[in-house]
Amino acid sequence: MVLYESLQGHTRQAAELIGGACQQAGAEVSVREVTNLDLHELAEADLLFVGTWVDGFVLFAHRPGRAYKFNALPPIDGMAVVAFNTYAIYPGGMMKKFVKLLRGKGADVIMTRQLKRNRLESEVAPFVKEALGLLVS
Repeated sequence: MVLYESLQGHTRQAAELIGGACQQAGAEVSVREVTNLDLHELAEADLLFVGTWVDGFVLFAHRPGRAYKFNALPPIDGMAVVAFNTYAIYPGGMMKKFVKLLRGKGADVIMTRQLKRNRLESEVAPFVKEALGLLVS
């Protein structure tokens, strides 16, 4: 399952590319905005990709975009989670904050990736391959 929060569409694009790469690898996958969560799909998921955008100023005060939407998630205790974000210039320490938020929901964050929004097409496929490989290991 791929959950995302997007402001300008870059994280939505990344989420859709991640979903497509998972399908190409033979996985069943659903891609949903974090506010359109299907609890049954979440309960059935073997792996959860969760992504957002980097909010803040160019060089400082980076944080997960609209973090309150992720705070509203139900507990995801013990679920294997791959966290990702999209950024334009510099992601700063945003990922550390995002991982802390997800772990606060009970997630087992097994991998993170920061995706530059103008390189999504080239960065997503190897990222998904690496993430899915963690399930096999």
